[in-house]
Amino acid sequence: MTYTADAVLERRRIRRKLTFWRVVTLLLLAAIILFAALYINGSKPSRNIAHIAKISITGTIYNNEELLKRLKDVAESDMVKGVILDISSPGGTTTGGEVIYDAVRKIADKKPVVSQVGTLAASAGYMIAIASDHVIAHKTSMIGSIGVLFQYPDISGLLDKIGVKFETIKSSPLKAEPNFFSPASDEAKAMIDNTVKDTYDWFVGLVKERRPMIPADNLPALTNGSVYTGRQALQHKLIDALGDQETSIAWLATKGIDKELPVIEWKAETSPYNDLLSSAAMKLLLRNMGLSDQGSALFNEQIGQRIFLDGMLSVWHGGNGEKPQ
Repeated sequence: MTYTADAVLERRRIRRKLTFWRVVTLLLLAAIILFAALYINGSKPSRNIAHIAKISITGTIYNNEELLKRLKDVAESDMVKGVILDISSPGGTTTGGEVIYDAVRKIADKKPVVSQVGTLAASAGYMIAIASDHVIAHKTSMIGSIGVLFQYPDISGLLDKIGVKFETIKSSPLKAEPNFFSPASDEAKAMIDNTVKDTYDWFVGLVKERRPMIPADNLPALTNGSVYTGRQALQHKLIDALGDQETSIAWLATKGIDKELPVIEWKAETSPYNDLLSSAAMKLLLRNMGLSDQGSALFNEQIGQRIFLDGMLSVWHGGNGEKPQ
């Protein structure tokens, strides 16, 4: 095929136009992305002004490095004048509660901290709440469940039924006890009982230290694992007041914090891709176990967060009531 000179020139003009519009399109996309980034960043409240920091502590408590860093940053920020902990947790690992408790106390050494309880602050959740200088809850919040537990499954009966025998060679009788594959010996149960009691005594000691207004005679009954409504908790002096965020701000004002300061939430900085991948991995695992999507959702909601907790737990296992958010 042959081309005339005019045809060649026309093709060149078309190519130049295409190149021009391609460049324009790329510049336009870059401008949109830049504008979106500026808009998102601009819509976030600035932490570079004097403010009251709000940190939400929800769900199962564990040794959360990201949360600990946030608490440390809040403690060190000169722009943070006071802190509100927004707590809604059934508890979790005892060690997780301990390290977060210590981080909150470090903040309280520098600036006033108030805890406001949402649905519940139980077990390790309550442990963290009393690390603050003042505890506020709603009338129907669930408070307490002060105690420690150690749980382990015994699948030896199942192994017998399917004909599997698990052999163990170990250096001493209490090594790796208790385990999943045989009933725990009396010695193993006594060992775990001693550790649970020691940790429980430590937990009760925190309550004594942080809630000195509770009469000593009442403390045993309040630390037996019972839960209380916010109204009952106030009566028993487990909390200081009933209310909401306005109540928290009003208390901070009594500590010299300007109540007109903005409340800025210090949120976790996580990647949505990580959340997506972890969720997809859990669904794939549960499907391979033979659970439907509905069954997988129920499993993850009721059990998923708990089965991967290590060590002793300070957690309230609620029934079929309202799920903590």
